[in-house]
Amino acid sequence: MALLLCLMSLGAVTPSAAAASGAAKPGRGVTAAVTAGAAGVGRPPRSALIVFLPAGEPQLASVNGLAVGIMSDTQGSYRTAQLLLDISQGARVASSAYPGPPPRLWLRQAGPGGLIEGWAVARRRAEDVPQLLQPGLLAANVPGGAAYVGVTGADSADGALAADRSGRVASLSIGSAASLLARVNAAQRRRLLGVADLPAGGEGLAELQALSRERSPGELLVVVQRALDQRGGELLWSAVAGLAGGGGRVLSSRTTKQRGLISATDLAPTILRALGPRAIPTAMRGQAITTDGVLHSASLRSLMSRLRVIGGRRLRALAWLLAAWALLLLAGTRSPRARARATRVGAIAVLWAPVAVLIPAALEPSAPVEYLIVVLACLGLGALTDAALPWPRAPVAPALAAVVLLVVDALAGSQLLMRSLLGPNPILGARFYGIGNELKSGLAVLVLAALAAALYPSTRGRRAASRIIAAGVVLAVVEGSARIGAGVGGVILVSAGFALAAVMMLPGALTRRRLLIVLITPVAGLLALALLDLAVAHGSGHFTGSILHARSAGDLRDVIVRRYTAAWGELKNHAMPAATAAALGAGWLGLTRRGRLLAPVAADPAWSAALAGGLAAGVVGALTEDSGPVLLVVAVFALVCVSSYLWGRTPHVSRSRISAIPAGAAKDDLVL
Repeated sequence: MALLLCLMSLGAVTPSAAAASGAAKPGRGVTAAVTAGAAGVGRPPRSALIVFLPAGEPQLASVNGLAVGIMSDTQGSYRTAQLLLDISQGARVASSAYPGPPPRLWLRQAGPGGLIEGWAVARRRAEDVPQLLQPGLLAANVPGGAAYVGVTGADSADGALAADRSGRVASLSIGSAASLLARVNAAQRRRLLGVADLPAGGEGLAELQALSRERSPGELLVVVQRALDQRGGELLWSAVAGLAGGGGRVLSSRTTKQRGLISATDLAPTILRALGPRAIPTAMRGQAITTDGVLHSASLRSLMSRLRVIGGRRLRALAWLLAAWALLLLAGTRSPRARARATRVGAIAVLWAPVAVLIPAALEPSAPVEYLIVVLACLGLGALTDAALPWPRAPVAPALAAVVLLVVDALAGSQLLMRSLLGPNPILGARFYGIGNELKSGLAVLVLAALAAALYPSTRGRRAASRIIAAGVVLAVVEGSARIGAGVGGVILVSAGFALAAVMMLPGALTRRRLLIVLITPVAGLLALALLDLAVAHGSGHFTGSILHARSAGDLRDVIVRRYTAAWGELKNHAMPAATAAALGAGWLGLTRRGRLLAPVAADPAWSAALAGGLAAGVVGALTEDSGPVLLVVAVFALVCVSSYLWGRTPHVSRSRISAIPAGAAKDDLVL
């Protein structure tokens, strides 16, 4: 009897005592009742814990067991509420697609759990977006729901991540900062998923080290740095413990396809997969996080610093390059020959920009030094190209170099394009991999100009048309392949532009049949891209993920509506209305005055086809990409540079006029 009473007393441990003991013992685990449906017999209990750290730069690399990475938070202006909603639904759209900013979310006690105020507004807001978004989808797919652990008096908005589809938090624990770890351990024993806020500074880092040290073998620990709400974009430090490969590595995912980089939408599918074999909800668009390579904290901090500045330097670098070209033209006013050379060198210098920006991407200098490197590299390459290649063949060099170097960078994983001023801008939520929208139409114009330069002087014929088609296929693979460019819109605009250029090189008139071929070529290009993605990327490409894996016609409609909504938002952004109007005016002028525009090569069909195809690529890109007018503006700008180069032909003097040269006059002072 005494033995029985002793055993009963040992089993009657109070919850508070259990929590206190759990904080002191290494390892945490959920109870058998909770894990019965999530883990099989003989398997360690599985659970997940998400902890938030305040704004700043936490030393995550110093915490043993963590794999560290950089996380793209929201797509557009950063808001903490939007970050929480995106993580909870495992999907996101551009902030411009929403009817308004996210509502203020806060947590209040409701029975043993909690309720998120403002949740109904957040759900209605998500329903107005042209994509299936389900806030609370993460917690709704966790058996038993999720728990939130916070500190009395602190902001508890992060509790929204523990809310289910109705905005309810299954378990809530608010108490003193001193008892935080004990309460986290207690919540982890009751729930499969826990969310907690850690304090700032050294105290928060010490508690994170304790959580990582005491993590049980079946627990996934996710760390997210919060930021202050602001108008611009953000990149957040993040870390995960419990992934295959262990700690001391860098994070990656199939969303970004880049070492050290993940997306906020990747957290939900990663957590659900860690909790046990289960189907990831189809509404979640993120991909499971993995590890990729050994962690070098200095290199990762350097990448974070670089990604934070490239967006603000783009237009400034272009302005410095154009200013240098203007100075070059002013210096060349002494003679027509010098002026022609300045025109050619400046135009080719701008076309070298996709290559020149890779140099500071590798060096990561300060802003003034980067502008100087870009200007000197572009002008130097422009001068060398003009001296080495006779007019009008100079565009061949920058086109060939740009395509080759971008392919090598993508396949080698050197990430130079991503770090360059012409790469995708991840701080605003752009995907981290591939060729950005700003470069797709510009590359199409550059390659078409290179083809016309290589064919000059040209004649219409099937051989010339086949060469244009072959070059278009290569560029479409570069811009669309999941391993390189990963751009669906790039395939569409390249197919349309090169198809138009090819049919213009065929003998005879531009018939309806040929126009029909131009129209259906982008469709054929998309089918080829799908086969390429399935064969090379095993269906993980951007196109197969958004189109081929669509579950209904409604999903396809959402993709289309989302693209045009984002394009409309881009059109209203800053100076884009004026730039778009200027591009449309220049394009119309080029169509109506094509003879005068192409006067130096007016009799050459290849140049006419190249410039028409380049304009078509810009128009089609503007109609199919979510960046909309940006692609048209870039294409027209590149066409203006190509036309300027053509007009920079060196003047020639006829023999009949040489006899009339006054004594002592320089030949460079003569014009046609």
